Amino acid sequence: MSSESGMTVAAETGSKARTGSVQSIERAFGLLETMADAGGMMGLSQLAAVSGLPLPTIHRLVRTLVDLGYLRQEPSRQYVLGPKLVRLGESSSRMLSVWARPHLARLVDELGESANMAMLDGDQIVYLAQVPSRHSMRMFTEVGRRVLPHCTAVGKAVFSRLPEDDVRELLQRTGMPKHTENTITDPDAFLDQVRMTEEKGYATDEGEQELGVRCVAVPVLDAPSRLAISISGPAGRMTEDLVIRAVPLLTQAAKSLSEDLR
Repeated sequence: MSSESGMTVAAETGSKARTGSVQSIERAFGLLETMADAGGMMGLSQLAAVSGLPLPTIHRLVRTLVDLGYLRQEPSRQYVLGPKLVRLGESSSRMLSVWARPHLARLVDELGESANMAMLDGDQIVYLAQVPSRHSMRMFTEVGRRVLPHCTAVGKAVFSRLPEDDVRELLQRTGMPKHTENTITDPDAFLDQVRMTEEKGYATDEGEQELGVRCVAVPVLDAPSRLAISISGPAGRMTEDLVIRAVPLLTQAAKSLSEDLR
């Protein structure tokens, strides 16, 4: 009996040790994600309040992340995301592009227009991947290009998954510069578009970034980043019939991509 009891205790101890190890990793990554959502800078007390973890636990995790280069402490005593995360982010962005390309290529095959994937990075939309149309006249967006969200279909699609207050705050920070006569420059009018996007499941850009160009986009739900995919082309080819045909194909592509990213 004593032998069996000893084995049980040992097994439980080993299990707890493994669970503790995994829990520490989960907590560390949870803190990094919390800081990223808050703009990249927080204090210990803020982290404790948001995470619900005891302050000594937060301090121990933060010190480890600082030692590894994933966090850095500022003179203000606040903590900021560290430079080592940049390398991980760059590699992750490249992999996102690799995973997205087959889905984008199928959209080009089925719809004939250029297909894109973009992400909300800070206050800007950054294009991570594109498969161009085979038409001689086509839309080309350079991978890595950054634009403000208010004049893009992908921006509206991403915003449709965010709280309205967060969208207003972002628009206030960036402003809403006019790129074309169709650019929406009023926050209330723009939020109406975002609400319509949430209801319909897709967004359009009616020459708001560049005259003569039309885009339709959907959000990538349940993705690790705020992603959207779109097709874009000359307004003459991007007819209502094409948009109606594109929406279910974009939605399915976004779902498939989301499953690949889990």
